[in-house]
Amino acid sequence: MWLTIATPPTQSLDQLDQVMGSATPDGLRARYACRADGEFRVIAVWDSKDHADRFFREVLGPILARVLGPEPAGAPTMTGMEVLREFIPAVTG
Repeated sequence: MWLTIATPPTQSLDQLDQVMGSATPDGLRARYACRADGEFRVIAVWDSKDHADRFFREVLGPILARVLGPEPAGAPTMTGMEVLREFIPAVTG
């Protein structure tokens, strides 16, 4: 499993929604849109690093160019890391 934390070059949640769209990329388990220090962060959990790399290369790049222009203000930054352990609490009730 692979986790990415990205800072997209968007200025609003509406722009972020345009970029991310409603499609579910292959291998995506979950995606969270957050705000930290006045900037958007997108945290995604992937089946593998290959799935994340393919999405960033083949899907996100062309979408960013179409929605934000060929040279958006500020390049997106992305950190990836291997998930060593997953904990999902049991639902009680």
